[in-house]
Amino acid sequence: MPNGRPTIAVTVGEPAGIGPDLCVRLAEKSWAARLVLIGDIELLRERARRLSVGVRFAPYSLGAGPGSGALEVAHFPLAKPAMPGRLDPGNAKAVIASLDAALTGCTSGEFAAMVTAPVQKSVLNYAGVTFTGHTEFLAERTGTKRVVMLLVGGTVNGVMRVALATTHLPLAAVPAAINRTDLEEILRIVDGDLKEKFGIGKPKIAVCGLNPHAGEAGFLGREEIEIIAPAVKNIRAAGIDVVGPLPADTAFVPRILDAVDCVVAMYHDQGLPVLKHASFGHGVNVTLGLPILRTSVDHGTALDLAQDVDKARQADPGSLFAAVELAIELARRAKR
Repeated sequence: MPNGRPTIAVTVGEPAGIGPDLCVRLAEKSWAARLVLIGDIELLRERARRLSVGVRFAPYSLGAGPGSGALEVAHFPLAKPAMPGRLDPGNAKAVIASLDAALTGCTSGEFAAMVTAPVQKSVLNYAGVTFTGHTEFLAERTGTKRVVMLLVGGTVNGVMRVALATTHLPLAAVPAAINRTDLEEILRIVDGDLKEKFGIGKPKIAVCGLNPHAGEAGFLGREEIEIIAPAVKNIRAAGIDVVGPLPADTAFVPRILDAVDCVVAMYHDQGLPVLKHASFGHGVNVTLGLPILRTSVDHGTALDLAQDVDKARQADPGSLFAAVELAIELARRAKR
């Protein structure tokens, strides 16, 4: 990390989506890092022309110094020309290759962190690539048994952090996916990474219940009594500051949020609507538990915005900018 400037890999995401457009916009700011885009350099040049953004792109080389005034690109060519808004399974392998390249660079020390623009899960699966999300993909590729999805966003009163006990599952599958052992492991990971990666000395964590009113003493479900409360008790006995299970409809009120460093929700749409309401377009997805640093945007591929050039020009790059800024912050802290 020469001169305190980490090298950060940024994957451009789904070629037909808004990711390449937002990556082009990275040229609007001066960054306290060397940014390396991972994707098709001709795609980025075409999007820059389309958006009327004056930016130069230079091929990235590990041994060379950063290009002056240019965005560096580790070139991974697409199999087919990408049309904004039109998905093509033929480019799925290039998308996966860019993720693998960023991950390999992180594990080797070439990159201090990776930032991911959004991918389209459906088109990857249509192409025969089993893909449920970046979080699960990176866990499998690194051989990590357990990872935790954390969303970070700003609120009127400060920073909100929401971690998920389960991620991309059908709602009907959530209760069976929650057990005491897994929940205890998740809470340990959240506590450990809040300390190690975020520099929070003594994190305080709130845990949501699964059912309305946190089960209403068993009348609305027994998961709180049989699984969540015992897990919280065990983790608290291990010296980790955890409270819960709390009713999810009151866990996000200012009184609770002001008193804790993170809220652990039981499923995707229990916690994330609240965070995205507070900070959509500027939130950041962080994968906890990995041996590398990874951040991402808080939104999807926005094919409709990418397809319409006027909408693409107006698309807010705030979440990508925030993801890069947090990656730089975490990378610097990791080197202290």
